[in-house]
Amino acid sequence: MNNLKKVGLSALAGSLAAFSANAVEMSVAGSAAMTYINGDSSEVTGNPYGMNTSLAFSGSGDVNGYETSLVVVAADSVGGMSSASLTVDLGDMGKVSFDQGVGIGGISTIDDKTPSAYEEVWDNLDSATGDENGLVGGGNAGVFVYSNSVMGSSLSVQVGKGGSATSANGSPSGEGTSGTSWDFALTNNTLAEGLEVGVGYGKIANTNQDSATGQDDTDDHRTAFVTYTMSGVTVGYQRADVEDNTETNVDERSDGWGVAINLMDGLSVSYGEREIDFDNAGNVTEDQEGFAIAYTMGSATVSFQNNETSNNGGTNGTNDENTEINLSLAF
Repeated sequence: MNNLKKVGLSALAGSLAAFSANAVEMSVAGSAAMTYINGDSSEVTGNPYGMNTSLAFSGSGDVNGYETSLVVVAADSVGGMSSASLTVDLGDMGKVSFDQGVGIGGISTIDDKTPSAYEEVWDNLDSATGDENGLVGGGNAGVFVYSNSVMGSSLSVQVGKGGSATSANGSPSGEGTSGTSWDFALTNNTLAEGLEVGVGYGKIANTNQDSATGQDDTDDHRTAFVTYTMSGVTVGYQRADVEDNTETNVDERSDGWGVAINLMDGLSVSYGEREIDFDNAGNVTEDQEGFAIAYTMGSATVSFQNNETSNNGGTNGTNDENTEINLSLAF
């Protein structure tokens, strides 16, 4: 077994060496963004100004007869972050990728397809994290992705072991659950001009994987969306359900809609609303709404967004608000 492992690693190393010897060019794209953020009156924000820079390296070439592409993203922010994906194109048989946090596949690529001029209506609100607030998906770190397009429909399937977490070469993450998660997204934009539809489903490993509760060790994630664009106006609607099978067992159902309008070349505005029903003790409904405006001139974009929510996170009487101004430069 060890000999086979060594042979496999040697072959892989040889392939990568050949890949390097072919002198494949790597293209680089960079961006820098400066933001001003103002939360609700109960939050102490400290310094509201921040900055983020990012470099994305991408390249492709022939490896043993297969078109292979590599993407590496290095982002400089509080805490720092880097991500990468490696993709092998099998022609008509589709593409196989390993994703280390880029987010190229699965149900999370359609977690919110309602149109917006900037960010989603839940962006930067306190409780809108992970798969909470009716947001589907289990993460995109350390997962395998299969994608293909047939007769105008695009399929993306994602499989991961344990909780989605970035793992270093030669070592496990040591985080999250021990079970297996899988999910998929199926979309189509050829049924009618301007129309796009999609559905997604997933079985996402939960904390019951490592306990003796006897309960289901995966949560069910389901979503469907439709968007339509005509004469610079895009409207969209999305429904999502998260069936929580842990001991807390609080299911969530969300309905969201949005409209984005291109007022003139480079200038767009949007408005959206979203409701999340929580199957908790009070059957609480959270209401979110957001307004955004963005103007792009050349490689510079200035964006403004205001998001608000009531009954935040399914708790009666709790509210949250976030206002953001962003200046983004692309290089």
